[in-house]
Amino acid sequence: MVSKSKKQKRSSWKDNLVIAVTGLATGENPQPGVPIIRSIRNAGFEGKIIGLVYDPLEAGIYGPNLADEVYEMPYPSEGPESIIARLEHIRKHTKIDVLIPTLDSEILPYVTLEKKLKTYGINMYLPTREQFMMRDKTKLDKLNEMFNIPTPHMILISEVKQVYEIPNKMNLPVMVKGRFYEAYKAYTVDEIIKYFNKICTDWGLPIIIQKFLPGDEYNIAAIGDGKGGIIGAVPQKKTLITEKGKGFAAVVVKDPALDEFAKHVIKSLKWRGPLELEILKAHNDNNYYLLEMNPRLPAWVRLAEGAGQNLPMALVKLALGKKVPPMPPYKVGQMFIRHNEDIIVPVSTVGELTSTSELHNIRITPVNQRIDSLLNN
Repeated sequence: MVSKSKKQKRSSWKDNLVIAVTGLATGENPQPGVPIIRSIRNAGFEGKIIGLVYDPLEAGIYGPNLADEVYEMPYPSEGPESIIARLEHIRKHTKIDVLIPTLDSEILPYVTLEKKLKTYGINMYLPTREQFMMRDKTKLDKLNEMFNIPTPHMILISEVKQVYEIPNKMNLPVMVKGRFYEAYKAYTVDEIIKYFNKICTDWGLPIIIQKFLPGDEYNIAAIGDGKGGIIGAVPQKKTLITEKGKGFAAVVVKDPALDEFAKHVIKSLKWRGPLELEILKAHNDNNYYLLEMNPRLPAWVRLAEGAGQNLPMALVKLALGKKVPPMPPYKVGQMFIRHNEDIIVPVSTVGELTSTSELHNIRITPVNQRIDSLLNN
């Protein structure tokens, strides 16, 4: 029988831990924050979790047993100084031991701030600036030249008039992609122009035109140790896809050649931190091609937890400087199916966040209890 004192000692490293997570929006194109928090909670973590959000209508703010406190943040485009100023305000209310940025557009600002935040006691586990820039979607074809990592041919364009030259350089259809988000398959010049304008409005220039290769797409969630090794990696194949190309259901698969391809990518870049690889197995030659390399864990990361690799909790430990050995082999055949959930919340709670830019004690006083209280009064 284990004594109470020994039990307390065993979990002492996380007794007073405070973890901050960004990206709590859900819906058809969910952000990774909510599943990351759920995986951390499922690892037995009962400490404080803080949500860092950009909009009071990010549904994960109000989900049960997720964040204890929520603070609105300035958009990454406002620059590192704005992020620092906001975090200094938050630190007057609570410490932050680990911060997990989950959105592509956030990673570079936080990489820039990593040393500064370390002096505040805020720990992260992120790639270096050089690694981040090497996997940028606009430079992906350079990986083929440097490390023999096959990627589909791509063209960068910054003006609509360049669209008319594309059929002379690349067979249609093509993929039209933004630097951070969004990707569309275009069959005609008119469709390329339509998607060019949409992505330009949302995410700016340049626009990526990528050769379309028929094939099977796979996604891999992983964490690199910064020395070329892998802490954990779980591959999946989408079985149900939304109109925007997002996976609504997927299954863990085993393909030794796919695993080796992922190892080659991570080893070549000596990647440090979380990542998602989007890989295509082309029908015409059965070769693998790297479509994208995202510098954060994906929104489907709970499938990795279900397959035996809790990547978010490993990320917390790594940020704190703890040694994390390579995780056990993943379980093949595990499947996720995404579902929508209506969250009922008093408008006053949303109004409180809108007016004050923060909420407190929202896990200790769940939204449902607040509603019951209102109904009984």
